[in-house]
Amino acid sequence: MIAASTPSMCMSSSGSASTPEPYPASAEAAETIGSLASYILRSFYQALNTRPSGVERVARRMAAEVERICQMSDRIQASGQVGRWQQSLAQHRVGKCLHYYRLGSTRGRVELHSALSAIVYRYIAPSGSQFGFEGRYALLEDFMQTFYIEVLSAFRREHGLAADYSPRSRLELAEYMAFSEQYAKRRIPLRSGSQQLIVLRAQAFARRLPPETSVDLAMAVDTPRSEEGDISAHSSALQQVREQMVADAADPADGVIRDRIVQTLITYLEGQNQPDCVDYLVLKLEDCSAAEIDQILNLSPRQRDYLQQRFKYHIEKFAQIHHWELVHQWLGAEVDKRLGLTPEEWARFLTELTPAQQELVRLKQEQSASSALTDQAIGEALNWTPKKVKRTWGEVLGLAWKHRNE
Repeated sequence: MIAASTPSMCMSSSGSASTPEPYPASAEAAETIGSLASYILRSFYQALNTRPSGVERVARRMAAEVERICQMSDRIQASGQVGRWQQSLAQHRVGKCLHYYRLGSTRGRVELHSALSAIVYRYIAPSGSQFGFEGRYALLEDFMQTFYIEVLSAFRREHGLAADYSPRSRLELAEYMAFSEQYAKRRIPLRSGSQQLIVLRAQAFARRLPPETSVDLAMAVDTPRSEEGDISAHSSALQQVREQMVADAADPADGVIRDRIVQTLITYLEGQNQPDCVDYLVLKLEDCSAAEIDQILNLSPRQRDYLQQRFKYHIEKFAQIHHWELVHQWLGAEVDKRLGLTPEEWARFLTELTPAQQELVRLKQEQSASSALTDQAIGEALNWTPKKVKRTWGEVLGLAWKHRNE
């Protein structure tokens, strides 16, 4: 995972009252939103057994968003099951909001920051640059704070809120964090496929495009369905700029190590008898959405959640125990580079280790400098079995991961 500080995300505990939300254009839409808002309110009450501050406003905004999405989607309108889609989308929005609500302000911000940082880590530096972990981390922080400002502006715009609106209650903050994740992951159509919005923003940041050439992608984000919007979205000039932003002339060496990781991970998953995890990985590498993955693998939402948890478990084992050297080399966080920690973080990290773990770190650093020192030799020096060496080193890497993220 990527190092993540607790971001400000342009939130404050106080904020002026929002302007009234715009009313729907038709009585039918108003009735639909009212029905969805009631359903969302019941979902919150059942999950929390309480009435959080601002829950009615949050439910109303979620309902309006779901109704708007369903109205704009040709596929949903043609499915003949608009009501089922509305309920499914509402459940998804409520689930995301409850997830951040239960995490709370601090843990929620850290998790969101870590998840979004992981997406853009490889795109944040100019192609061919030689930035290490710390250099990329500094660039990442600059980019993410700018991106959070954009997200807050989009949140206000899409929900018809005042220009100085900020989340005030715990539930409103959770709603905003869930929106931030969804906004960052929106798919922007390109000739060659599609790409997540936050990746396009990161690539533009890395290239330092002047404002006059960095076309605002708000038109693409809002996915207009009018004839004028379709013409604009598919115009030659806009497509050229999009293609330029998404084209990633990556360092060939970086591509080589990435391919090695992918192939090694596939081999590892096959060795663990996890063919469905291999299928899931391949589809994720193709940027397939959750709905597309469900359709291709014939999964129910529950089955996909289970598969995701199993996949995450094996990824952690792969990255922290079985092939940690390869993964940390790709991150620029090798053991001779303090596992991606700053000197201050490294000093604190070492103080939290047991004497045996500290000795293991020292021996691993020697191993990095000299290939003659094997894990078996390290085990003999510590009077440990090779299995205990691997297990304890995995624990040390896990602690380093927590330091990078907290």
